[in-house]
Amino acid sequence: MRNEQHHKGWNEIKTNDSWAIFKIMSEFVNGFEKMSRIGPCVSVFGSARTKPGTEYYELTTRVASKIVEHGYGVITGGGPGIMEAGNKGAHLAEGTSVGLNIELPFEQHFNPYIDSDKNIQFDYFFVRKVIFVKYSQGFVVMPGGFGTLDELFEAITLIQTNKIDKFPIILVGSSFWSGLFDWIKATLLEKFATISEKDLDLVKIVDHEDEVIEILNDFYQRYELSPNF
Repeated sequence: MRNEQHHKGWNEIKTNDSWAIFKIMSEFVNGFEKMSRIGPCVSVFGSARTKPGTEYYELTTRVASKIVEHGYGVITGGGPGIMEAGNKGAHLAEGTSVGLNIELPFEQHFNPYIDSDKNIQFDYFFVRKVIFVKYSQGFVVMPGGFGTLDELFEAITLIQTNKIDKFPIILVGSSFWSGLFDWIKATLLEKFATISEKDLDLVKIVDHEDEVIEILNDFYQRYELSPNF
């Protein structure tokens, strides 16, 4: 009897796993269809915990407005904090403001600055991450936590291994990022040689919104600006 219950429970898990494939497919299809109608965009990442009025919230708003003023749209994770600031900056500059929202403890609702037709909901992190990379012409990374680091290092890895075309990865806030990249240089590059020196060239660290635009525009003066798809 116990074995029968065990096998029944295992079979139910396998059936649920099989049906999950269709839900995953539907998220990809919905994301691809909506994003394919949007022009070139830059993704803005950072902490959901950053409060309005703080240094990096206000800087993110200015960065996003500058991005829009120079012909790009803005994509964020759709939640509060840095994401809200990114969408707010795009909205204030009357540009494209996209939110790829997922339900998390600190991101339980989308922010009000996303274009109504560009608010896309996800249940699966990995689907959302594919959309971020596929439809971004650059990553602007503000101070954040594990999720921000996850997005950053996945993008670096994909470019490093030639799985995607190179695009600008810009870290904003030298006081936040410099310690991490000093460690990467001293430990990964010089002590253990687990990366090459050219890998460090994939990332730029800046402090001002004008520097973000300068890097984006310089990159796309050398390479044709077009969607990644």
